[in-house]
Amino acid sequence: MKRSTTSMRSLKRLLFFTMLTLILVLGACSNNDNAKNESSSKTENEAVHENEKADNGGNDAVTVEVDEQPGTVYYEIFVRSFYDSDGDGIGDLQGIIQKLDYLNDGNPDTDSDLGIGGIWLMPINPSPSYHGYDVTDYYDINPQYGTKEDFKELLDEAHKRGIKIIMDLVVNHSSSEHPWFIEANQNVDSTYRDWYVWGDDSETGFSATGGPAWHRGTEGKYLGTFWSGMPDLNFDNEEVRKEMIQIGKHWLEFGVDGFRIDAAKHIYEDLQSHVNDESIVEKNIAWWKEFQAGMKEAKPDVYLLGEIYDSAAVKSVPYAAAFDSTFHFGLAEKMLTMAEKESAQSLTTMLEKIYKLFNDTSNGQFIDAPFLTNHDQNRTMSVLRNDVNHAKTAASLLLTMPGNPFIYYGEEIGMLGMKPDEQIREPMIWYTDGAIETGQTTWERWISNRDDLPSVEEQSADPASLLSHYRNLIHVRNASAALSDGMIGSLGVETESDAIVSYARLTNEEQAGVLINLGPEPVQVTLDADESYEEVLYASDEAASIDEGSITVPAYGIVILK
Repeated sequence: MKRSTTSMRSLKRLLFFTMLTLILVLGACSNNDNAKNESSSKTENEAVHENEKADNGGNDAVTVEVDEQPGTVYYEIFVRSFYDSDGDGIGDLQGIIQKLDYLNDGNPDTDSDLGIGGIWLMPINPSPSYHGYDVTDYYDINPQYGTKEDFKELLDEAHKRGIKIIMDLVVNHSSSEHPWFIEANQNVDSTYRDWYVWGDDSETGFSATGGPAWHRGTEGKYLGTFWSGMPDLNFDNEEVRKEMIQIGKHWLEFGVDGFRIDAAKHIYEDLQSHVNDESIVEKNIAWWKEFQAGMKEAKPDVYLLGEIYDSAAVKSVPYAAAFDSTFHFGLAEKMLTMAEKESAQSLTTMLEKIYKLFNDTSNGQFIDAPFLTNHDQNRTMSVLRNDVNHAKTAASLLLTMPGNPFIYYGEEIGMLGMKPDEQIREPMIWYTDGAIETGQTTWERWISNRDDLPSVEEQSADPASLLSHYRNLIHVRNASAALSDGMIGSLGVETESDAIVSYARLTNEEQAGVLINLGPEPVQVTLDADESYEEVLYASDEAASIDEGSITVPAYGIVILK
């Protein structure tokens, strides 16, 4: 079936020029959303053009403004699995320092690094668990990872390279081994008793996450949304709220650039009965606004990223009032499905609508946080059935999306991983055939990756590798304001293939056209006549070029136009 999409230039005019013009063409805008063929689209474009000329005294020049999303590529690190500096088999902060040049060497003229601009560190506070999501001391560093001095050195070295660092901040609950809880559990008269949520022995029911909500303490039961080792803190207690704000300020003053907020919707959403309760959502957001205000006092440009775990992006919209970003779970599912099925779906209409909602809530300050998978999910390569071509097209989608794309460590080399959790958090594979050399973490043996060990060493030397694909795309993204900061819009193309994904990225100064082929055969694509692209900015096949508006997109490839 022949498909035609509305051109980017027309979309820009429809969405972003002056309010008077919008009023004049409101009917045309509505019709354009439902345009099904080229002829109707052209008719609407002509109507818009006439309104533009009328509004500008017959002059074709129109001032166009778009809602940009200044962004950078972030890299999620599970410190325990990343790189080991002292030979104990456990990754550590000094190990990350030693591998900063792998992530970003600070020189934009080189291309042997990934080129990331931010790091998300999974929990680095002391904890009795390997994963760290049950904290025993919010003001210190897990001694297996190093010291506060090591962390300060990491921050300094990262900042020298232009890399921001955000910490995982886990405030919904503490560890059951935290001194606060130990005292609260042992002494009903303790000041800390009211820092947690208690009930009598009759309390029963399921938590919002599906497990038992109540757990037996020394006297009575306590609320634990996730499990008994993670007792929920009581945010109705003002002292708890003050303490969490103080903790955040402590790390911002230490040099951290922001926080990834764990379980952000569960501050008050504890029980099954709370799910989808608007009053509970309002209480959550009220707290996060309070937290945001405290963080901005310490660091006005703090970056706050909320985990609102829900495939429906609209559920995250209210949280845009308190967070700069929320993870885009629904988009992740959509991109992986497209890559696996080799079947294109429209992204622009969906994203334009959801971004409008987010921007209305955040006064235009929202930055999307797309990703493919993270530490709580089966790894990308396993979801894609170990198909490198599909992994490349998924990466092409991710790294041309607006906002701050997030890469889970090892995703760039195609590490496998299926739950249980330990098997999606296995040691990063640095050396060919899994050789145990300097720096390789060994705290957990490879299970998901035991039969297939993709390594940084092997892929670095291969220009056709998945790692090289990630490096190339991130460097192209970094060098293009349209790709790194721009909004998304439609790209007018015609093609016989259902495997072509097309969209535009645009700022007020420049634009880029993106064509991704999800399928196994090269595909011919023709640009609409009013598209002004004349040059290939990047292509996964160097032979790709524009010939009178016609482009051949390589199999499983990407072409970026300027």
